[in-house]
Amino acid sequence: MDYIGRIFRPPSEARSLLLQVTVGCSHNRCAYCDMYRDKRFKVKPVERVMADIDEAARLGPAHDKLFLCDGDALILSTKRLLPILEAVGEKLPWIRRVGVYGDTRSVGNKSVAELKELADAGLGIVYHGFESGDDEVLKLIDKGGTRDECIETATKLREAGIDHSVMVLLGVGGERLSEQHATATASLLSSMDPAYAGALTTTIVPGTPLAEMGARGDFKLPGKFRMLEELRTIVAESEFTRCRFSSNHASNYLPLRSTLPDDKDEMLAVLDLVLARRDERILKPEHHRGL
Repeated sequence: MDYIGRIFRPPSEARSLLLQVTVGCSHNRCAYCDMYRDKRFKVKPVERVMADIDEAARLGPAHDKLFLCDGDALILSTKRLLPILEAVGEKLPWIRRVGVYGDTRSVGNKSVAELKELADAGLGIVYHGFESGDDEVLKLIDKGGTRDECIETATKLREAGIDHSVMVLLGVGGERLSEQHATATASLLSSMDPAYAGALTTTIVPGTPLAEMGARGDFKLPGKFRMLEELRTIVAESEFTRCRFSSNHASNYLPLRSTLPDDKDEMLAVLDLVLARRDERILKPEHHRGL
């Protein structure tokens, strides 16, 4: 398989075949992210992608899921994506689901009819890191989307029959915007009502715009327990139909996983206990955390 640079995928795609169809991220301006800053965005030649599919076919059914890399492969046009998905379906018939990172731009650029075409060809889930439900925070971190566009994204994916897995970032509004970030994020999650949601914890990575903002005094990351208070607000105020909600990413201080709303009371009880004790020994130590 041909891989250029560092390759990233969602935690739930750990056992998936990784097929790189784009290099880097076409936006690549999110203030907190350094995942693709060493790459210039480009589309891989279709011949190279098809050769990788052929190689996977020769290796046989080692995986039953496939993830399209890099950062926002869904930004590719439907015309470019369909032949790839069709080749996966034809040559790797054991693949039961294809996943991809997507955002308000990549979904917004496609009609519901186009998204249905992609779903029919095998696209089963879109992972969308919208990070915050507050437009002021989104502007601060240069996310490149708005709250209303996030709702539109969720609506289109639902209409197309594609699962939507969203990610939010605890602490990404800094101390100044912490409360409104948490409240607005809970409200947006309720409006989007995704099947899956994950809360990650902001880590300031050296060399990123967020690190530069911190060095200038324009951004201060909330403390560990303040970020857990954000998580409590998100859990308490979000209203889901049925959502697999997790905060067990490597970045998180308190790994939790639940189904909401069924487990809301239990999850809030755990958070309340931890917040009442304020004992850092309960939390994951820094040297065990990751990005």
